[in-house]
Formats: sequence, C-alpha cells, structure tokens
Amino acid sequence: MRETAPKSSWVAWAVGVLLLAVMVAPALSHHSFAMYDLTKSRTMTGRLVRYIPGANHAQLVFDVLDASGKPVMEKGKPAQWGVETASAAALARQGVSPKTFPDGTIFTVMLHPLRDGRPFGAMAGLLIKCGTTMPAGGCTKETGQTLISGGGPD
Repeated sequence: MRETAPKSSWVAWAVGVLLLAVMVAPALSHHSFAMYDLTKSRTMTGRLVRYIPGANHAQLVFDVLDASGKPVMEKGKPAQWGVETASAAALARQGVSPKTFPDGTIFTVMLHPLRDGRPFGAMAGLLIKCGTTMPAGGCTKETGQTLISGGGPD
C-alpha cells in the first residue's frame, strides 16, 4: 500500500509557493516601461523645479524653456514636465545629486513620453547640465556639461 504525505504538508507547500509568487511579482513588474512610448523621443530643455531621489528611479520635475531661456507658457502658467531617470545612486555616480543639481539648474534631457499624453517621460539616455542661466545657443553638448549620454530605460 502506498503512503501519502499528510494533508498539512501539502497545505504548507501551497502556502509557500503562493508567498513566493507574491514576493516576486513586484520585482518582475518594476521594470515595465509599457506606459512610455519607446518609439518616440523628445529632447527638451528646462529649469529644475524639484529633484526627487528614489532608490529605484529618481525624477526631475522642470519648467520647459524655449531657446532663449524663457518659460514656455500653457494656460497662463509655465509648462511643467517630469522625467523618470535611473536610481539616485546611479545618478550620483554621474554627477547628479541634490547638491550638484540644485533647483534652478538649466538642463537638456531626451525622454520617451508617456503614451497617454501627460507631460512626463522616461529618460532616453541624454542629460546635459548648463548651470543657472541659458547659454547663448541653448543648452547643448557644446554649451553644457554632458552628464549622461547614450543608453535608455533600464
């Protein structure tokens, strides 16, 4: 006659598998860039309003500037965009931290915009820092400090 494992061991096994699945799901979903249109990219220049450090991804919130350094206006207010970047630690290794990239910093970034049209995107591998005043000719590789070049979403 064949012996079977007690019912309690099967229940413990099933609970263990379920707990493992619940713990792994966030890690798998974290790297989805499905909300961004990776077939499109925009290069924008702005003045940093807020640097939001994060363990997985940091964000730069900025007022969009035109080529002369004046804010682009929408409905009577400066147009504001945000960009999701690498982690704060990864940015710091490339010279971007709240200390080196304070509010008011003018920069140019390439991003993949959100698919739904909201003013936000994922960094597409270009970040140029140009100080606190717009250089003649705009914030470009020639007039600023290239901090990140190439690559894309992680």
